[in-house]
Amino acid sequence: MREYRIAAIPGDGIGKEVIPAGLTVLQRLARLTNEFRLDVTTFDWGSDFYRSTGALMPQDGLHTLQPFDAIYFGAVGDPGVPDHVTLWGLRLKICQGFDQYANVRPTRVLPGLKSPLADCPPGTLDWVIVRENSEGEYAGQGGRSHRGHPEEVATEVSIFTRAGVTRIMRFAFALARSRPRKKLTVITKSNAQRHGMVMWDEIAAEVAKDFPDVAVDKELVDAATVRMVNRPGSLDTIVATNLHADILSDLAAALAGSIGIAPTGNVNPERRHPSMFEPIHGSAFDIMGKGLANPIGTFWSAVMMLEHLGEADAARRLMSAIERVTAAGTTLTRDLGGSAGTAQVTEAVCDALT
Repeated sequence: MREYRIAAIPGDGIGKEVIPAGLTVLQRLARLTNEFRLDVTTFDWGSDFYRSTGALMPQDGLHTLQPFDAIYFGAVGDPGVPDHVTLWGLRLKICQGFDQYANVRPTRVLPGLKSPLADCPPGTLDWVIVRENSEGEYAGQGGRSHRGHPEEVATEVSIFTRAGVTRIMRFAFALARSRPRKKLTVITKSNAQRHGMVMWDEIAAEVAKDFPDVAVDKELVDAATVRMVNRPGSLDTIVATNLHADILSDLAAALAGSIGIAPTGNVNPERRHPSMFEPIHGSAFDIMGKGLANPIGTFWSAVMMLEHLGEADAARRLMSAIERVTAAGTTLTRDLGGSAGTAQVTEAVCDALT
């Protein structure tokens, strides 16, 4: 029997509810298939850990995680801790430390769910957003001088390297080639950002020559928001910088029905380090502890994790179970127009697996 070591990091807020729900579904799936086993270790890292230790994760946290096959992550963020402390102290520390440079965010309207778009029949909105996850606007370069004085200065420097841009472009083109439509849209803002984004465009054009079977076009990021709303069927695979894709993928999730259904894979394609899979909804402290959190994004992230581990059949089975539950429409959380809670949706997906 194939065995995989999974590091579970529930983190903050509703992460502590949806990750246990995801593990329940995964363990049920493993028992039903009887082909693989998950050896799960849960780490209590996050804002509570920070309050007791002064750090979001131990100093040797990356060394601890390195032997695992994958990381299953919940959320980070706490109203009592500054957001830049929580984000850089845990999630980004793992993403950058493990060179998880390809952030992959599939988005589509699941069966039974409705897009807020007036005219969006099934199959119209079916995208994968590829986000450069290691540099760009979130490179962490910059600083502050003359703090507290009228002349105080804060700089945030975007970093675009030829190596970083080339590898994310090659990843995105290969992903586009693997999808039926073989279509890639490169998001840019090179009209206003005339250095890094111009190089981004140039490298995209260079890489495109190696993928003649992929249809490629270019869109300014502001125009892309309009296109996502007005012509969703014109998009398929999308590649964008760290900041641009972060924003566009939240819009994409809303257009697909709810941010609560959206998954993410933070991938190290060369597999030198474990990749990390998580829902994109954040810690949502306003509903923490109420049993209201939508676990679908966490379940879909588990599908991506299974695909990454090579368990394609199990991944398809779990995705099918998710779709049967959404299609039935009887066990949906409030963000999807229903009244069910986390536990009820988890139970429904477990039942659908059988």
